[in-house]
Amino acid sequence: MKILILGGDGYLGWPTSMDLASKGHEVLAVDNYSRRTIAMQTSSEALIPTPNLEERARIFKEKTGETINISIGDLKDFRFIEDHIKTFQPDAVVHYAEQPSAPYSLKGYEEAHYTLKNNLEVTHNLIWAILKNKPECHIVKLGTMGEYGCPNIDIEEGWLEIEHKGRKDKFLFPRAAGSLYHTTKVLDTDLLWFYVRTYDLKVTDLMQGPVYGLSTTESDLDERLLPNFHYDDIFGTVVNRFLVQAVAGVPLTVYGKGGQVRGYLNLKDTLQCVDLAINNPAGERELKIYNQLTETFSVNQLAEKVRKAGELLGINVEVKSIPNPRREPEDHYYNPSNTGLLDLGLRPHFMTPEVLADMMEIVQRHKKNISINKIYPRVKWS
Repeated sequence: MKILILGGDGYLGWPTSMDLASKGHEVLAVDNYSRRTIAMQTSSEALIPTPNLEERARIFKEKTGETINISIGDLKDFRFIEDHIKTFQPDAVVHYAEQPSAPYSLKGYEEAHYTLKNNLEVTHNLIWAILKNKPECHIVKLGTMGEYGCPNIDIEEGWLEIEHKGRKDKFLFPRAAGSLYHTTKVLDTDLLWFYVRTYDLKVTDLMQGPVYGLSTTESDLDERLLPNFHYDDIFGTVVNRFLVQAVAGVPLTVYGKGGQVRGYLNLKDTLQCVDLAINNPAGERELKIYNQLTETFSVNQLAEKVRKAGELLGINVEVKSIPNPRREPEDHYYNPSNTGLLDLGLRPHFMTPEVLADMMEIVQRHKKNISINKIYPRVKWS
C-alpha cells in the first residue's frame, strides 16, 4: 500500500515508518519537528540524541535497502497536507501529528492554545484533504485511553449500549479526559465521528495506553535508528522516568498514593496494532474503535517492576512518594475491555523485569546525558 505517516519524527511515528517500509509498503513520513522544538524550549531534550528525519531515512536505507520518503512541513497549512494527499494518493494515513504532552498543555495559556489549535486543525485539515482528493482513503488515528478518564464502570471498546426509558441506542463511550491534551483527543474523535456519519469516511481510532520500549527489529540494526526517549516531566512517560531515575540513583518519584492504574503496551505491540488496523480497514461510514493495551497495573506496581529489573543489573532501586502535581484520582476502579485487537491476531509482549532491564542497559550507556532537574515535576494541574 501507499501509506502516509503524519508525525513521522515522533516516538511512534518513526518506528511505524520503518516497520511499514520493511513490510514492503511505500511510506511517506511527514513532520514539522514541533516536538523537538518544544523539547528545546522547555529544556526537555531526549536522553539519546537522534538524527533528523532525512538522516534517519538515509541510515535506514543503508541498513535495509528500503526507502522512507520524507517531507518536512506544517500540517496546520491546509495546502501543504492537501498537496500530499493529492500527489501521493495514499491508501491509508496514520495520524500521529499532535502535540502529545498533557503537562505541556497545562503549562500556561500559550501552551494550551497551541495544543488546541495544532491538534484540532491538523485533524480537520486531514479530513478535508481526504474528502477532496482521496475519499476512499482509510484514516488510522491514534487516540488515547486517557479520553475515557477513570469511570467507576467497565470501559467498553469505544461504544456503549444504553437503555433509557424503555428505548435502546449505541453511543460513543462517555469521555472524561484529565488534561487539555486528552480533551483535544476527545474532540478529534467527535470530529471524525461527525465526518464518518456525514461524508462516509473510513476511520479506525486506536485508544492507546502509555507505550514503553526502545527495541524494534529495525532499531536493533543501528542505535541511530532508536526512537526518541524522553524522561522529563513534559514528554517523558512514567516508565521512562522511573528507568532513568533507577540508573541515576534517584528514588522513583511516585505521585501521591501511587494507586493510579493505566493500561500499558510495548512499542512492538503498537506496531502490531497499527499494522492490524491498516490490514483490517473500516468500511465506508464506519468508525472502528479499539482499546490498545495489553496489561494494566498501578504506578506502585510499576515501581516494583522497575525495582526488580534493577536487581537483575545489580542496581538498588528506592521508591519515594511525592505530592501529586496532577489533579487525578489516586485510588480508583479501572477495567477496560481490549479484545478487538487480540481477536485480529495481536500477540502481546508483556512488561517483564527482563524487558525493563534491557531498556535500563540502553539508558546506562547514555547515563552521562541525564539531567536530574528534568525528572521532577515542573507543571502543576492547578
